[in-house]
Amino acid sequence: MRWHAELAWLGDGVAADVLIEAEGERFTAVVPGVAAPPDAERLPGLTLPGLANAHSHAFHRVLRGRSHAGRGDFWTWREQMYAVADRLDPASYRRLARAVYAEMALAGISVVGEFHYLHHRPGGAPYDDPNAMGRALIDAAADAGIRITLLDACYLTGGIRRPLQGTQLRFGDGTAGNWQRRVEALRETLGKDAHPHARLGAAVHSVRAVPREQIQAVAAWAAEHRLPLHVHLSEQPAENRACREAYGMSPTRLLAESGALGPLTVAVHATHLDETDIALLGATMTGVCLCPTTERDLADGIGPARALADAGAELCLGSDQHAVIDLLEEARALELHERLRTRRRGHWSAGALLAAATWNGHAALGWPEAGRLEPGAYADLVTIALDTVRTAGCTPGHAAETAVFAATAADIRHVVISGRTVVSDGRHLLIPDAPAALQAAITDLTAPDSRT
Repeated sequence: MRWHAELAWLGDGVAADVLIEAEGERFTAVVPGVAAPPDAERLPGLTLPGLANAHSHAFHRVLRGRSHAGRGDFWTWREQMYAVADRLDPASYRRLARAVYAEMALAGISVVGEFHYLHHRPGGAPYDDPNAMGRALIDAAADAGIRITLLDACYLTGGIRRPLQGTQLRFGDGTAGNWQRRVEALRETLGKDAHPHARLGAAVHSVRAVPREQIQAVAAWAAEHRLPLHVHLSEQPAENRACREAYGMSPTRLLAESGALGPLTVAVHATHLDETDIALLGATMTGVCLCPTTERDLADGIGPARALADAGAELCLGSDQHAVIDLLEEARALELHERLRTRRRGHWSAGALLAAATWNGHAALGWPEAGRLEPGAYADLVTIALDTVRTAGCTPGHAAETAVFAATAADIRHVVISGRTVVSDGRHLLIPDAPAALQAAITDLTAPDSRT
């Protein structure tokens, strides 16, 4: 397979006339300054590595446009989210996630980190296959042609020292030991079956959903198997207050003392931190996944992103509850939110923002061999048109800035994932009518409550 990119971002800048070659799933050559061979597929515009969506809850996509009327906050939004969770089963979850992941592929996303906690039947009884819901997500990713890291979340309490109730009963395994046995069974079958597109990770939902001693058990199991460990951290001030009241320390300190921070850990959101928390995340080389479109949609606040990066935390990005699915918008918002917070411009270069959207995200999800245009990396390509109403007038010297600060997912024309063309001329080749697939899946789940 050979492609010829008019322009390509190679990590240290934008190069012209780049010949890209691959065998199977991996790149074998990336050579700039080469005339287009007659047998190479031409890629007009700017070509990037595949984008990594490091934090997703696929079923939240149902709420787009349905949760914006009236006032409220995260906690009122959560009740609407629980109502959707109550209706899902493995078959309907696969249909929905298949369509959501197709939307991601159209947006140039080659890998998704699915933070998965919807495990059991309503009421909490396991399915005949206790991992049926997780397998539905893995199969959905294959249907849509993208890779997935299933971040299987331990979720045991409805708040610190409060039992699960209502919809939350679907999330819980009772103890970290039960969670471990269920996930271990999934890990073993993934190792035996042909799922090259799927890898497994672990997650602690939050310090409010997993007691301290159980956090230790989850973190130890993830470390033993060298798996990514993700955790929602300080998303809400209420979480910080409850943690200090119960344990006498911040959630960040609690995770550190539980052995849950380190280079394989990613703290998601990390919005409400103090200077000590920031220093601790940096000193332990813990990554941070920011989800700007969600954090602003739910009125959660603007996190200390620049301070975290300065402390040593690698930043990646996620679309979380999918107010939009657009990693270019997430990257742009990282810089623009910092401008609002500080009233200054220029906190990150376009290249640094693209790194957060590409190789940092892949590494955070356990795919360190992806997210770069270089020999040996996974053959993932995303080409952005530079002749749309948003990008027209771009010069080669400002192509990266145009991609980050002007382009949207709608400008993505061509997507290759693991050496296979998944999107061509803006059309998903495996799910030709992704909007119809989304419409059908969402209608099935919301029909009794649909509004005209």
